[in-house]
Amino acid sequence: MGLFIIRCILVLIIGYLLGSINTSIIVGKCYGIDIRKHGSGNAGMTNTLRTLGKVAAVLVVLGDILKGVLSYIIGNIILNSAAMDGVFGSQLSTVVGIGGMAGGIAAIIGHNWPLYFGFKGGKGILTSFAVVMMMDWQLGLILFGIFLVVVIITRYVSLSSITVCVVFPIAAYIKGNGLVFSVFAAILSLLAICRHSANIKRLINGTESKIGAKKKDIER
Repeated sequence: MGLFIIRCILVLIIGYLLGSINTSIIVGKCYGIDIRKHGSGNAGMTNTLRTLGKVAAVLVVLGDILKGVLSYIIGNIILNSAAMDGVFGSQLSTVVGIGGMAGGIAAIIGHNWPLYFGFKGGKGILTSFAVVMMMDWQLGLILFGIFLVVVIITRYVSLSSITVCVVFPIAAYIKGNGLVFSVFAAILSLLAICRHSANIKRLINGTESKIGAKKKDIER
């Protein structure tokens, strides 16, 4: 049990530290600015796109996705089936990717509240998407399709992200991914929705910016 707990803590620490590497802040510094002091003030891809352009935004996308992928893989390696069998027997270890779930959630928390940048980060949508794709790529593509449909119809990136967050745990349950996955989906979605609180207020007030608008107050 002691070794298992150490493995769990290690997965969470590594995931959090990887997630804390906020790509948008690093890219912004390469351009000589603090992205948190421009546009919406949020350290994420959309604000980077609006403030620094497409090249910078692509770098942020790649960095945020890489964090999720690495955290998932490392979590599964450290918290492998052998470690699970040693404590819980064969039942829990049959849940594929439970180590990746733990590492992925830790990375998302690190992205949202990064240790290296005063705990002021982004909203974790891209990192979350990377973890979901590692867990179930088919479900990930379905959610991405829903995101595209909503963003095309409404031109609100924030509304599209929130919609996907609401759909995610429901879709996971309907698809039959199991209780552990569904709980993971719910936690991940709550983290993202929590970070969209300001966007939700602006959507209700009708002041949220759309894609293509000049106002730079929309962020993912």
